Amino acid sequence: MDTRHAVRARGISKGFGDVVALDGVDLDVTQGQIHGLVGPNGAGKTTLLGLLLGLAVADGGRLEVLGAPVGREFAAPDGVAGFVDGPGLYPSLTARQNLAALARLRGRRERTADIDDVLGQVGLTAVADDKARGFSLGMRQRLGLAAALLTRPRLLVLDEPSNGLDPAGKRHVHGVLHRLAADGTSVVVSSHRMDDLEALCSEVTILATGRVVFSGPLAKLAAESRELDYRVRTSDPRAARRLAADTAGVRLVEDGDPLVVRALVPALDELVARLVTSGVAVRELAPAVSPLEAAFLELTEHQEADG
Repeated sequence: MDTRHAVRARGISKGFGDVVALDGVDLDVTQGQIHGLVGPNGAGKTTLLGLLLGLAVADGGRLEVLGAPVGREFAAPDGVAGFVDGPGLYPSLTARQNLAALARLRGRRERTADIDDVLGQVGLTAVADDKARGFSLGMRQRLGLAAALLTRPRLLVLDEPSNGLDPAGKRHVHGVLHRLAADGTSVVVSSHRMDDLEALCSEVTILATGRVVFSGPLAKLAAESRELDYRVRTSDPRAARRLAADTAGVRLVEDGDPLVVRALVPALDELVARLVTSGVAVRELAPAVSPLEAAFLELTEHQEADG
């Protein structure tokens, strides 16, 4: 029994008829970590989340959740909460009534103060007595998160939690998840939004055609990726263009303001140093495509081509 990991999976397989959803998947989620799950449609993400929530059982392999082996029965392991494909809510009930009803289904009778507390955490206090049928997608996502928080989970499993959220709502939810992780709760987040995952996660697992093509820290993923395109905005575009052309390992992709150059990190560092030495101010330096997105596209396209 491994108590260092909230999730430890080895060789997990799952099929639906002739369709192989998961094919020998390994996964480690450290306690107190926000772990991202990434993959194209049909990669097996939803199936894997369902296994963690007890909504399905694996055909083969070993799965431990919160230090305990997961058996062959359909049941959420103790201490696990979350949702897949959006939270299930009662549209005719208010936000507060939904939480009370969901608590009763789990055999709990939560205090009003506890319900109000989780509604406050997700920013729904002002609509606590409004019926869920009038909620936007983002509000329903936040109410689903509140329902999960009500159980005080040690492992939180979320499928696209930022769906429908405006920038303020997304920042609010990110803050909730970071605080949970800081307090020791482990979080597994599946999302198609690379910017969300880069803002939230310390580690990611990338799935393609039911197999793991990468699992580890984001920094390692960026280091293992190939050359990236970077936007470089400076105080003197003409001088920057000249220096970029003269720096080994740097290729000019787009000539304008900003410049777009293609380089590995060491060559990019050399270009920045030369710009500063030449008195050219660097006003913006950012990947044109994030390291996670670039690696995701490369790894998944390669896997699908091999398949």
